[in-house]
Amino acid sequence: MKSIAKILIAVIMITALVPALSGCGDDRESINVFNWGEFIDPDVIKMFEDETGIRVNYTTYATNEELYAKLQGNVNYDIIIPSDYMISRLIAEDMLEKLDFGNISNFSYIKDEYKNPDYDTANEYSAPYMWGIVVLIYNTKHVPTPTSWDILWDEQYADKIIMFDNSRDAFGISLLRLGYSLNTTNENEIEQAAIELAKQREIVHGYFMDEIFNKMGGEEAWIAPYYAGDALYMIEDNPYLSAAIPAEGTNWFVDALCVPKGARNKEGAEKFINFMLRPDIAAMNSEYIGYATPNRGAYELLDEEIISDPLAYPSAAILAKTEMFVHLPENINDMKDRLWTDIRGGLLAR
Repeated sequence: MKSIAKILIAVIMITALVPALSGCGDDRESINVFNWGEFIDPDVIKMFEDETGIRVNYTTYATNEELYAKLQGNVNYDIIIPSDYMISRLIAEDMLEKLDFGNISNFSYIKDEYKNPDYDTANEYSAPYMWGIVVLIYNTKHVPTPTSWDILWDEQYADKIIMFDNSRDAFGISLLRLGYSLNTTNENEIEQAAIELAKQREIVHGYFMDEIFNKMGGEEAWIAPYYAGDALYMIEDNPYLSAAIPAEGTNWFVDALCVPKGARNKEGAEKFINFMLRPDIAAMNSEYIGYATPNRGAYELLDEEIISDPLAYPSAAILAKTEMFVHLPENINDMKDRLWTDIRGGLLAR
C-alpha cells in the first residue's frame, strides 16, 4: 500500500520522466500514456523504459469525462485507461483501435470473469487493468460508522461533506439513495436525483476528485465518497480515517487499457499493455496503488493481507449489491450534464 509520502515521490519521479507531449521526438521511440492520477507505480514506468527502450510521456486526468473531452480535442495519446461505461461509449463512437492480441500474450493471465465484459463484449478493444468499488470514507473522530448514503445529506455535517466532482458518480449515488438503478433512463427518477443533489449543495464543503486526499487528511472534510483503492491509501496514512460500504449498494467499476483511434505508436502501446499484464508487474502495480487486480497470475503473487482486505477484495455478498455503470443514450447523458451544470451553479430549484 502507498502513503501520501509515496504519492509525492511518485509525482516527482513521473514529472522527471515526462517531457511535454509536443516534444516527444520520434513516435516509434516513445508512447504517450494518459491515466488517472495516482494510478501507477512510477517504478513500473522506469522498468518498461529500461526493458524496451521506449520512452513514456505520462500525463493524468481526474475523470472519464475529462479524458473524453481531451480525445475530442484531438490530443494524441497511445494509451488511455478509461472506465467500463466510457469504454463502451468510445467503442460506439469509433474512438478506439482494435487491439492485436497476438502482441499481448499476457492477456492469458486475465481471469475469465473479466474477459468479454458487457462494455466490450467481443474483447476487441480493451485489456482489464484494475477494478474496485466506491466506498464512504469518514473520520472516526467526528463521524460514527455510516450505513447509508443518507449521511452525505446530513445537515449536522454541513461544510464537512465532500461530493464527487463529476456528474456520473454524483447522480449514481443520489439514485442509489432513492432506491433506483444508477443506470436508470427514467427521466422522472433522474430529476428526483437532481433535486436531492441540489439540496445537498447547500451543505457540501465542495466537489472534488484527487484533492480529496488533502481535504480528508487535513480534516477540512470528515466524510466523502471515493474509490476503495484510494481509501486504503488514506486510511494507511491517517489512523482516524476508515471506510464503509452503504447498505443501498454501490458502484463496481473496471478500468482497462485501450488504444485511442489514430494512435501514432500502436505497436509500442501494445508492448506497454503486454508489460502491464505481466504477473510480476501487475502485482507490483496493484500493491502500490491499492486497487484490485483482475490478473490471475498477479493475484497469486500478492500477500494474504492484501487479498483478504474487504475493501480491496469485497466479498461475493457485497459484490451482489453492486452495479456497474453502462453507456447511456445521448439524450440521458445530455440531460444529466445539463442538470449537473445547474446544480453546481445553484440554478436548480430544490
